[in-house]
Amino acid sequence: MHRVIPRMPTPMSLNDLSQFIPSWVAPTPAFCQFVTGVVVIVIMLHVILGGCAYGIMLERKLSSWMQDRVGPNRVGPFGLLQPIADGLKFIMKEEFTPRGVDKALFMLAPTLIMIPAMVGFAIIPWGGILELSQLPFGLANTLGVEGITVKFAGAVVNVGMVYLLAVASLGVYGVALGGWASNSKFSFFGGLRAGAQMISYEIPMGLSLLCVVLTAGTLEPYGIIAAQTGGHGAWMILQHPVAAIIFYSCMLAESNRAPFDMAEAESELVGGYHTEYSSMRFAMFFLAEYFHMITGAAFFSLLFLGGWSLNPLGGTLDLPLQGGPLLILAQWAVMLGKVTAMVAFAMAIRWTLPRFRFDQLMRLAWEGMIPTSLVMLLITAAFQYMGWNHFIWIGSLLCIAIVYFVGPMLPKQVNPNHRIGMLGSRFSPVIEGDGLVSKHPVAASDTAI
Repeated sequence: MHRVIPRMPTPMSLNDLSQFIPSWVAPTPAFCQFVTGVVVIVIMLHVILGGCAYGIMLERKLSSWMQDRVGPNRVGPFGLLQPIADGLKFIMKEEFTPRGVDKALFMLAPTLIMIPAMVGFAIIPWGGILELSQLPFGLANTLGVEGITVKFAGAVVNVGMVYLLAVASLGVYGVALGGWASNSKFSFFGGLRAGAQMISYEIPMGLSLLCVVLTAGTLEPYGIIAAQTGGHGAWMILQHPVAAIIFYSCMLAESNRAPFDMAEAESELVGGYHTEYSSMRFAMFFLAEYFHMITGAAFFSLLFLGGWSLNPLGGTLDLPLQGGPLLILAQWAVMLGKVTAMVAFAMAIRWTLPRFRFDQLMRLAWEGMIPTSLVMLLITAAFQYMGWNHFIWIGSLLCIAIVYFVGPMLPKQVNPNHRIGMLGSRFSPVIEGDGLVSKHPVAASDTAI
């Protein structure tokens, strides 16, 4: 008998893999863009969640540096494991529900504030256009995607700017609902403040966004970036500095960041709309704030910093729009660098500027930002109609001049916080003619005792 030696199977080549691909997943451009969008969303969701965790540590380290102290440095090397310790602390804490709350709405509120924060980043272009024919290891030939290009974004939407504004505005429902369902006056006042603040500051944010849309001539995110690169124009922050300042300020107000954090002012409302929350419910509110801040920073980078562009003047010496995987990685790194810089700048503002009073907060929106953004929008429309696109920055200077000279002539709200003369006060003493006359020299002088 002859012994039969089994033949070893030949290794399967990459070209043979195509026979296992079902026919319904044919590599059409639409299907390739869908797969790319899913991959980008999964990657960026984990990147931003990690950024939220280490953004908290960045804020603590940045605040300690600004206040001349050490900051967290005990957990892990250089304190890098501090976010993990904070997460474990939130998980281990007791999930407490106060008496008298609306339990269903009380539990729903953190979810309603997290979902808008987590879906807004989908339209952000984190990179340019990827040529699939440049994929390594011959994958393009194997998968049959040669000649196909995809955009490195979660969702390619023609009206992406409108989508992001609409999604960002939904976050107010979670804040207001959490404040109302907590059965606490402090939380209720915080929810009311957050609702009034977000509605007020969405108006100048939308108007400043319209200035960029008019200049770029499109609502598509890739079109706005293209208008700032490749010799088509400079970064919008150079063309619209007034709109950029207004938009960034409104972004801080939408995220409830200082100096616009009146919805959670500890000195007045103990903690605001999330006073009664604990454990992971409170952590979701905290996480949503940082998620909003990161998404807002990416939105600002897209609108005013040219996205992944490196040349502020918009010349041809810049990263190209279309290329292979290495170019996409470089554009992604540039975009993340700009987002990190904008987030760090927002943290520095928190430890630099004092918190507004709520009446000052509303007055800044309705008597300051809204009229200024309206003037800037009218000037932008006039410059676009006249064809002076490359001199739009002169319109910003004209807007500043109009606000400076015409602003003082407009009617103002009566100051509700005027000083009342008091006997013995060094700052607002009772003087002659006020009805009450104090003969004491201390009450009649503003000098220190």
